[in-house]
Amino acid sequence: MNRLKQIFANKQSKVLNVYFTAGFPDLNDTIPIMKSLAKNGADIIEIGMPYSDPLADGPTIQESGSKALSNGMNMKLLFQQLANCRNNPILKDTGIILMGYMNPVLQYGFEDFCKDAASVGVDGLILPDLPEFEFENEFQAIIHKYGLDFIFLVTPETSPERVKHLDRLSSGFLYAVSASATTGGATDFDLVERYLQRLQLMQLNNPILVGFGIKDKTSFDAACKHANGAIIGSAYIAELGKMNDIEETTQAFLQSIIRK
Repeated sequence: MNRLKQIFANKQSKVLNVYFTAGFPDLNDTIPIMKSLAKNGADIIEIGMPYSDPLADGPTIQESGSKALSNGMNMKLLFQQLANCRNNPILKDTGIILMGYMNPVLQYGFEDFCKDAASVGVDGLILPDLPEFEFENEFQAIIHKYGLDFIFLVTPETSPERVKHLDRLSSGFLYAVSASATTGGATDFDLVERYLQRLQLMQLNNPILVGFGIKDKTSFDAACKHANGAIIGSAYIAELGKMNDIEETTQAFLQSIIRK
């Protein structure tokens, strides 16, 4: 059983996935942030690979990506930073996902990217601009060759047939976008609840994590009502952007989300 499957086997509800941008606020903050997230309750860590044209991201994540790129972050450096992360007991069992866009991955070389990701202990990939046709016909075999999970996104507008198809292609979990907008925007959780109920009734193969608009305990709990957990990104990055102590910031933020 791989790491993501183990996480969902051990914890069927309120799985917390936290996103941050590699190289933000400072170039060498990647491992300190990961350790702090794992220590303070994150089940899965989603590392954003900064890119100059991030289509799905709202202003907070876009700004963090711009800062990370100006700091000097790139794919090669990220893999160097992650090289020994699994040797740290705090990070041994935490899920690690890379999220980004196809252009820099293709520039790096898709197979080299998958090989290097697997070698440093990455569990899965989220590449929102990789269409399922290209995934099935060109990239799926490479991803599976290196034992990586691949997570597709679905939205409230995704047809039931396509949801089922993307669920069949996905492994690890299915990413349920709460609304067809960019990250960090406002979310109507009455509408989200009906959408998640529809997904729940479909009895999909993969666990479901909800993303976009999850920012505090109220929205986290609402998202988890009909899903296995939720993904928080913009709200956490906004806190990191205040340039306070990483450990104190992370502890305070995560405890505010997962407190009883």
